[in-house]
Amino acid sequence: MGSLAHLGRAALPSVPGVNLLPGVRKVRPSEFTGVTVRNEPVRIDPAHVARYAAVCGFPRKDTVPVTYPHLLTFGAQMEVMASPEFPWAAMGSVHLENTLTSHRPVAVGESLGVEVVVEQTRPHPKGTVVDFVSTLTSGEEVVWESVSSYLVRGRGQEDAPPGLSFDAPEGRVTWRLDDGLGRRYGRVSGDMNPIHLYPVTAKALGFKRHIAHGMWTKARSLAAIENRLSDAVRVEVAFKKPVFLPGSVSFGVTGDRSEWAFALRRPKDGAPHLIGRATAL
Repeated sequence: MGSLAHLGRAALPSVPGVNLLPGVRKVRPSEFTGVTVRNEPVRIDPAHVARYAAVCGFPRKDTVPVTYPHLLTFGAQMEVMASPEFPWAAMGSVHLENTLTSHRPVAVGESLGVEVVVEQTRPHPKGTVVDFVSTLTSGEEVVWESVSSYLVRGRGQEDAPPGLSFDAPEGRVTWRLDDGLGRRYGRVSGDMNPIHLYPVTAKALGFKRHIAHGMWTKARSLAAIENRLSDAVRVEVAFKKPVFLPGSVSFGVTGDRSEWAFALRRPKDGAPHLIGRATAL
């Protein structure tokens, strides 16, 4: 099933009336016992990698950008969200954090199996955090893993544990982001969520303008230090304030090859869009 079809299925539970139909109707959160989706190995398409690298600022190489495998998990994540056993609607959830672990470089043209498991939820002051755990394998070898944490808004817990926090550097380099960035990244990633496409589609979902994808901001930040990353690396980021399009962001990085701290900030006041760190394994 294509990415747009997955997005459509995941969006159905948000449609009044349709969300009551068999196969669409969701279980209650109290009945949630977990969802697992496994996909057969898929060959990484060199042309697709090239388009992704161009949008995100990575150099062309015979290995994929460290964030590229996230795209291989996207369809399985949408399948989880569309499942009747997953209690929450996809639309309206907020991507809070993402941690990826790359155990080795992944070759362009390599075939990888995909598994996405959702079992864990955590309290948050504004609702519930749901962790999507993705694993990519080559045969029996685990080559890449990630945890994507999404906030489902609702009744929260005021004393919930805080999320990821880092000492983040100040911005040093300013990047200008154009109006069409969300559409270009959406076409290559498959994530055509309306909040990323046009002002009118974003306003319909409560944003003043369309916003950049969080995973693009992570990818672009890592592209800036790609030649300084270890072959085996863990990269943790927290998404803070949305990046409105068109607009500008400032990027800063400090550290050494054992650990880099980086951030994307709002140039006018330094407010963080993204804070992160990359740790050599």
